[in-house]
Amino acid sequence: MCYGRCARCIGHSLVWLAILCIVANIVLYFPNGETKYASENHLSRFVWFFSGIVGGGLLMFLPAFVFIGLEEDDCCGCCGHDNCGKRCAMFSSVLAALIGVAGSGYCVIVAALGLAEGPQCLNSSGQWNYTFANTDGQYLLDTSTWSQCIEPRHVVEWNVSLFSILLALGGIEFILCLIQVINGVMGGICGYCCSRQQVRNCVKIDMTAKRTTPRQNHNLPLFHCNLYILLY
Repeated sequence: MCYGRCARCIGHSLVWLAILCIVANIVLYFPNGETKYASENHLSRFVWFFSGIVGGGLLMFLPAFVFIGLEEDDCCGCCGHDNCGKRCAMFSSVLAALIGVAGSGYCVIVAALGLAEGPQCLNSSGQWNYTFANTDGQYLLDTSTWSQCIEPRHVVEWNVSLFSILLALGGIEFILCLIQVINGVMGGICGYCCSRQQVRNCVKIDMTAKRTTPRQNHNLPLFHCNLYILLY
């Protein structure tokens, strides 16, 4: 299995997911494209938790770029050189993945709470409040009650749609980061995946090192390269 290629794929996916989270969270501030509700503080309080901008957005760029950065490392760290740079890189990616787990988890929790409580809106009594706060989220299944919110128009649909998007995107990010935790541990233990040509280059480096420094023990790295060729 190519652990490095998997990590880079996860990294590229996280970048796009993070961008979508930021956009969805920003759009939440402008129901029906109007800015007055944000300035008058008539938005759901969970909008101000910045779950999509920070948790599922900016915080996800760190692990994403770490995973993508694995592509720039050469492949001879564990074959021809004394240090195992590739394995260290894979292990370090686990720490970045844990940061992603925390950020995406935060996004999921806040989005779920926002869905459960419902939007702040002007009801038929002329008061601004959380009309569906005491329904334990049951209003989501009964669309006939959504008309209780008079202003902003269609604010229930607006909040349900965008918080659901944040919930889904955060959930995908959470799963991808968990996958990278497992992938990083396996890659660190089993070794980074190299192409056949890179492995041949590693073997050449190892043989050259043997001729120049015959007393040094290169059996272990050569064994890893030969084992990879057989498995490949």
